[in-house]
Order: sequence, then structure tokens, then C-alpha cells
Amino acid sequence: MKRRVLSLLLVIVMILMLLPGCQTKETGPAGGNANENTEAKVEKKILKYNMAEDPRTLDPQLNSSIKAGDIINNIYEGLMREVDGKYVPGIAESYEVSDDGLTYTFHLRDAKWSDGQPITAHDFVYSWKRAADPTTASDYANLMYYIAGGYEFFNGEGSSEDVKVKALDDKTLEVTLAAPTPFFLELTAFYTFMPVRQDVVEKDPEGWAKNPELIVTNGPFKLAEYKMGDMAVLAKNENYWNADNVKLDEIVCYIIVEESTSLTAYESGDLDIITNIPLQEVPEIMVNNPEFHITQRNGTSFYVFNVKKPPLDDIRVRKALTLAIDRKLIVDNVTKGGEMPAVGFVPPVAGMKDTRGNVFREMAPDYGIAIDSSKVDEAKRLLAEAGYPDGKGFPEIDISYNTSESNKAIVEAIQEMWKKNLNIHATLTNQEWSVFANNRRNGNFYVARHNWIGDYADPVTFLDLYNSDGGNTSSQWVSKEYNELMNKIKTENDPIKRDEALYAAEKMLFDEQLFMPIFHHTDKMLVKDYVKDWKKTTALGNWYFGTTDIVK
Repeated sequence: MKRRVLSLLLVIVMILMLLPGCQTKETGPAGGNANENTEAKVEKKILKYNMAEDPRTLDPQLNSSIKAGDIINNIYEGLMREVDGKYVPGIAESYEVSDDGLTYTFHLRDAKWSDGQPITAHDFVYSWKRAADPTTASDYANLMYYIAGGYEFFNGEGSSEDVKVKALDDKTLEVTLAAPTPFFLELTAFYTFMPVRQDVVEKDPEGWAKNPELIVTNGPFKLAEYKMGDMAVLAKNENYWNADNVKLDEIVCYIIVEESTSLTAYESGDLDIITNIPLQEVPEIMVNNPEFHITQRNGTSFYVFNVKKPPLDDIRVRKALTLAIDRKLIVDNVTKGGEMPAVGFVPPVAGMKDTRGNVFREMAPDYGIAIDSSKVDEAKRLLAEAGYPDGKGFPEIDISYNTSESNKAIVEAIQEMWKKNLNIHATLTNQEWSVFANNRRNGNFYVARHNWIGDYADPVTFLDLYNSDGGNTSSQWVSKEYNELMNKIKTENDPIKRDEALYAAEKMLFDEQLFMPIFHHTDKMLVKDYVKDWKKTTALGNWYFGTTDIVK
């Protein structure tokens, strides 16, 4: 494995400069050494983790990023928390569900915010209604549709008072759902349902969530420092209700985007955990490094088409581009991490079942996409029908992706397949994450990299992405019929009818060919052997360090 000495030295210097507690020795008062406290700092248990991406926001109601979610999942806590695939009490000490499955009553434990103020049921009422408020522009506002009145409030057909979540007293929260929702408890562990405090948000609505001087949190850690583009430092929250069992003193979350630099820092001991591993290094690391871990993930990697931009406004073009891709070649020769070629949207994980308990992917079709090859002849026929025989006259289109060596390798493979199989040329544009995310959100692209990780164990978590009532769709496609179908799924009590709607929804996405699926995800990570009891077990694959220890 090649090593660059200069790169190594630069990484070491950068990280040492950023690491809290690394200061120049000084002579203190009366001849004392001001560095006497340094030993105490060195003895602290500090986890050094590379999150690899500068978060757009740390506001639970506004976040839709997995990487930012790693921080949010450690500085906030919902009514429930997911640990080892199970949902355990978080801020809610207990709960009851009515016989009809519509009313949940949560009893909050005696818990405090990081500034010592008590957490109350009113904090949850404010936060959930804030998420449903159309002026908040939450990407996940549609999750509030499960609550009676949530849909009406967001769509201007009702008011905040109509959203059926209320505080019976400071420690009792009552929620009435629009329809029985078997996974509602899972939702209460998700970012959007985590509480924020109204007085803090209103002090600086745009900047409070990244400001250590303003933000208050209720999880095992609190935001102690944030340097844009460099790092975030999380410190143990002494006011957390379970603080006695939190072993880490600090987590330093570095923002090192370049994967080779991240790996060099890990191998030199300057990082304890990384997940952005260069694709070309994975096969060797997988065999030779016992600190390498790989797990299946509830996610799909795909490329979204902007259906409003010619020639992508022609469904035949979109289908041709999709059929020209050899997914097995990509996972075998590019990603090399145990990924599964994708022929649908909802991934084939065991927990992703329909209403009647069937694994969704096993019951759904492949929509004409070959799992182990491309379909070049059919792709050429469709392109010719669209007016571009053998690619002649096809305008140059652009594929956008966020900066990453792995993303670059995948998009270059797609570019080459389109050139070889269809005789068309695509330019490649890489952008820093926040710029890329905004451009994709606003439709400033032709074809753009995308991936989706399930938020909870129901196919709706994927299918709802194209519900234009939500805030995460990027294709610029709006379908009233599809929105109504998704709303039917959320309110249908008959399991047979609900399942019919689930499968019809995925079929509609492929009938319109809004995106081309590439593969279903795995998680690949390197974790030092002295890091104990680490968790990466939420439905989203977020890190949870509330039980983690460092034992050297």
C-alpha cells in the first residue's frame, strides 16, 4: 500500500493543531507550570472520529443528512432511542397505547437540558408542531402527517392547534394518530421527533443549532465547539439523565473529506474511527486488517434525473441511460464492499417488510433491470426512438456528485458505460457537500448522485422520498396521483389494500423512470480495537457513543 510521507506529516500537524488540549507550555503564576492541567486533559477519554462532511445544519427538525445525524443522535434524545435494533425508553420512561392504536400517552422521566433546566412535555409539543409548520420547511414535515391534524396544518387546511399532540402536564405527553401506525414508536427516536427548546431557537432562528454558546441539548453529549470545515467537539453532558453510564469525556468529529488522507490519519493513530475508506484499498484492508468491519445497510445508491431538463424530459432517454448500466460490474470492480446490485428502490433487507410481513423486495418485480448485466440492445433501441440513433445528436449532459474519491470512481464507471454502450458523453462535476446538496434540492443539475437510508422499518421510508408534499425529492417531478397514493398508505387500515398501494407506488416510480438504481449499501468502517462498545445500529446507520469506552 503506497504511503505519502508529506501527506502523513500534514495530516498529523493539522490534527494536532485542532485537537483540544494541545497547547504550548507556559510558565504560570508564582513560577508554576501552566501545563499542570495538561495531564488531566491527556487522561480524558477522547474519541477521534472522522465524520468526513461539514453538516449543513444540526437542527433536528431541519436535518436530512446521515453525517449530521451522527452528531444529532449523540447530543439529542427522543422519547425512545434505538440501541442494537431495539427501541428502548429515552426521555420517555414509560408509555401506553390505546386499544385502537390511535392514542399514545408518554410519561417523561425527570430529565434535564444541558443547561440544567427540566425537559417537559411542552418541549415536545413545540418541536413536533414546529416540524409540521410549513414555514419551518422541514425536509421531514411529512412524518408529522401520521399525527392527526399534521397533514392539514402543513397543507394550509388547518392550524397548529389542530395537530393532536398535547401536554397533559409537564411530564405527560398525549399524541393522537391519524391512523394506526405500527412503527410510530420508531419514529419517536428519529431526528425530526427530538425536542428542541423554544427560547433557544427564538434567540437566533438561523444560527442557534451550530452555536455552542446558545445551543442546549438533552443527549449524552453537548456541542462544546464547532469550527466550520474543520471539526465539531462534543463534550459529556453532565446533566444527561444517564450521565453516570457515559464513559467518554469528549468526541472530536473531524471533517476530512479526502479518503486517502482519512486513512493515513487512521493508520498513524490520529483517528480512532473512519468510514470513508478509499475503494481501491478495501479489498486489502478487508483481508488483512482485523479492525475492519462491514455490515449490510438499509439503503440504496441511485442517480436521480432532472425530468424538466431536455433530453431527460423524455422517459425513453431516462430508461436507456438506466438499462445501459452494468450494476454487477460496478459492485465487483469498483465498490468491492459486498454491495448488492439494485433493481428496485426498497432494499432487500429482512426488516423491510410489507404490511402482511413479506419481505418487500422478494415480492416486488425487477422492472426490467438486469441484476448481473446491462441491457445494451434495448437501451440503444429506446435512445434511437427518442431521436438519437447510436447517440448521434445527443446533447452533452452533466453528472453531479459530492466530492469523494469513492463517488468519483463510481461516476467515472457510469460515464464510461454510457460512452461505450450508447456513444454519448457526460461531463462530471464534483462539488463540496453543502453546495451539491443545495443544487440538487433546487434542481440545478441534469443527473445527480443520490442515496437514501431508511429511517424506519417500513417501505414508506423509501417511497415517501418522491412524495412532493415532503422536502426530499430532487427529480423536480410532482404527481398529485402519487401524493394521494402515499397518503392512502399512511391512513389505510386494511393490510391488503395498504400493500397494494405500497407496490403500486414503487411501480409508479419505475414507470416514470425518475432515477436509476445502482446498488444497495453496506457500511464499511475501521475502528481501533481499544474502542469498546461502539454502536452503529440505528435504522439510519448512525453512530451512538453513549455507551462507548476507550480502554488502552
